[in-house]
Amino acid sequence: MTGLDRRPAAATDETLPRGPLAGFAAGSLGMGVWVTVPGLLLLYFLTDVLAVGPWLAGLALLLPKVADVLLHPWVGHRADLEQTRRGDRRRLLLLGCALPLAFAALFAVPGGLTGAPAAAWVAVFFVAGNLLFAAYQVPYLATPADLRIGYHERTRLMAFRMVVLTLGILVSGLLAPLLTGGDAATRGGYQRMGVVLAVGMALAMLVGVVGIARLRGSAAATGPGGHGGWRALRTALRDRQFRWLVAAYLAMSTTTHLVLAGVPYYAEYELRDPGLTTVLVAAFVAPALLVTPAWLVLARRVGKQRALLGAQGAFAVGSLVLAVGRPAGLPVLVGAVAVLGVAFAGMQLLPFSMLPDVIRAAGAAGAGTYTGVWTATEATGAALGPYAYALCLTVGGFVASTAGQTPVQPDAALAAVRYGFGLLPAVAMLVALLLQRRYTLDATARAAS
Repeated sequence: MTGLDRRPAAATDETLPRGPLAGFAAGSLGMGVWVTVPGLLLLYFLTDVLAVGPWLAGLALLLPKVADVLLHPWVGHRADLEQTRRGDRRRLLLLGCALPLAFAALFAVPGGLTGAPAAAWVAVFFVAGNLLFAAYQVPYLATPADLRIGYHERTRLMAFRMVVLTLGILVSGLLAPLLTGGDAATRGGYQRMGVVLAVGMALAMLVGVVGIARLRGSAAATGPGGHGGWRALRTALRDRQFRWLVAAYLAMSTTTHLVLAGVPYYAEYELRDPGLTTVLVAAFVAPALLVTPAWLVLARRVGKQRALLGAQGAFAVGSLVLAVGRPAGLPVLVGAVAVLGVAFAGMQLLPFSMLPDVIRAAGAAGAGTYTGVWTATEATGAALGPYAYALCLTVGGFVASTAGQTPVQPDAALAAVRYGFGLLPAVAMLVALLLQRRYTLDATARAAS
């Protein structure tokens, strides 16, 4: 059954202990590096360090994500099989802990490669990294649905994850540009950055594996994963509530990754100070450390759906301010980015806590497959966002370069930098808001808790 006629699976009001919660959340510290650094620096790395044209650079980031549409649901199917056969999903999680190796290789482009060969190198290791990320992320995000906990406790669990994920995004977003060399970034600097952050990723992800095991021991977990394969995939895709939630999240993911990819360009070409990249990243990410508890309280009072609609509206308004550019003044622009950051915190916490609501309402069978479709959607958005920004640059006639070069950009390219960072995200987020309004399960899930 789908929609409002489904009966949520039985859940308990058990409160999860803080220790296992913190261990579980630690895994997001490593994942935060992967979801942030490639989105923040990879397009810029290709166009301004490796001399890859913006259209080809965007394609090199988009095509690997196309494979994710198939790979992530397949990984979800494997996760369900592991749950059925072994009672947990630990083997996939351990396989995913090899992700740091792919991350380091992503930025270790051999010195003689530029242009198309360099783009091919990045694309190959991006594919490998995405597969390993799926191996970790899918069983990781299936955990809330595996536990017999209620509507509000699922939000609390994901709030712990959100705070630590934000910390990973913030630390990696600030450290990565500095480790590359800042204003004088070089190939060697990018390689050094890849290795240093990969070590931290590995440690955090291993702690997360231990944390998941402790969580499953502290709260009653569901039984075998139920049916899998194409049957589970059909069930997920026929689930009306899941379809609307996924569609809205695709628009949200695309928009936030578009903004992330545009930060270095906006800082250098609109604000005329590459050093402001770290300031904008901090303004975008840091608020989440402070406001995530507030989103948790708001979700308890008005429900996750209404809180999420508010976050989407705030993001759209903040984006429109950024489209004004320098005339608005630096304090106003940084404040607008902070508004985006506050909204971003809600858009990370709330959809991820609504996903297990949908899975539990469907009976919790095939949780891995549901999660696999979800993470495939997230990966698609992570590709579409930078690609959309790359297309804006291409239309504006943006001139690619190698490290150390400072080509003069045409006025149309500078306009593309500004409007791609402000106007386009506002439009995309309004689409997300309209899609999100079609999701109607929240009231039922909240009442059943």
